Amino acid sequence: MLRIEKESEGCVTRLLLSGRIQSDRIAYIRSAMNDSSRHKILDLSEVTLVDVAAVRFLISCEKEGIELVECPPYVHEWMLRERAEGAELGSSDAT
Repeated sequence: MLRIEKESEGCVTRLLLSGRIQSDRIAYIRSAMNDSSRHKILDLSEVTLVDVAAVRFLISCEKEGIELVECPPYVHEWMLRERAEGAELGSSDAT
């Protein structure tokens, strides 16, 4: 189960995510972030479990300029591995 708590103040929106982030919940997170604020923050301090789709979603969030805070160490490590694997695949395609 995933719980999303949204706090908006001025041009900043902060989402506190609690529980499991799974592929079927990504659309809910995107919807909650869909506002006019310029600075978006995902607080992952209460995230307990993620799947590969969630890791890839978090990577795309960072690329879009969304700040990830309090990311659990295992999620951070998984994101690093996913990025490295993506880079390896990209470089092997070029040869």
